[in-house]
Amino acid sequence: MKRIAENTINRLIVYKKELERLRREDVKNVFSHKLAILSGFPSHLVRRDLMNVGYFGSPAHGYDVVELEKCISDFLCTPESVRVILIGVGNLGRAILDYCQQQNPKISIIAAFDSDKNKVNKIYHGIYTFHIDSIKNFIKENDIKVVIITVPASEAQKIASEIVDSGVRGIVNFTPVRLQLNEDIYIENLDMMLGLEKVVYFVEGG
Repeated sequence: MKRIAENTINRLIVYKKELERLRREDVKNVFSHKLAILSGFPSHLVRRDLMNVGYFGSPAHGYDVVELEKCISDFLCTPESVRVILIGVGNLGRAILDYCQQQNPKISIIAAFDSDKNKVNKIYHGIYTFHIDSIKNFIKENDIKVVIITVPASEAQKIASEIVDSGVRGIVNFTPVRLQLNEDIYIENLDMMLGLEKVVYFVEGG
C-alpha cells in the first residue's frame, strides 16, 4: 500500500464515516465542498486526499457516494472483519464496549479481560470477561493484533509489554501513560483529561 501521512489517514477515516452516513440516508452523490463541511476539513484537502486514493469525481455530479466509500475502504485495506479485545472493564471500559457494538461492523470486540474477580466471568454489553491471566493464550489462539487498554495507569506498561510479546501490533491506549514499546508497535493515545484541559485552556484563557 502507498505510504501516506498519518493526518491523511485520519481524514480518510472521517470521510469514510461521513460517506457511510450519506449512504444510509440514500444520498447518491456528494461534492467536495459538501464533504468538506461534513468532515470539517478544507475543500482543497478533501480533493487532494481523494486524488491520493485514486478517485476522481465528476464536475457535474461530484463523487458517487457508494463508489467513493468502497475506494477509501480498499485503500485503507479494511478487511471483512477485525477482531479486537479490551483490557480493563471499569466504567470507561464498559462504556467503550457499549459504544463500539454500535459502530463499525467490520471491527468487533470479541472479548474483555480484567483482574478483578468480581468482574470476571460476567457479560457486559454482550461481551464475555475473562481473567487477565488467560490473555496471552487467547491472543495467540485468536490471532489478535489490536487491543484497547483501559486499565489503571500503574498497570498499563506491564500489560502492554506482555500483550506485545504475545503478538499484538497495535494498541488504543486510554490511560495517561505514554507506553514505551518498540517503534513497530502502533499506539493511539486517547487521554481524555489531556483533551479536556486543552479545551478549558482555549475557552478560559488561551
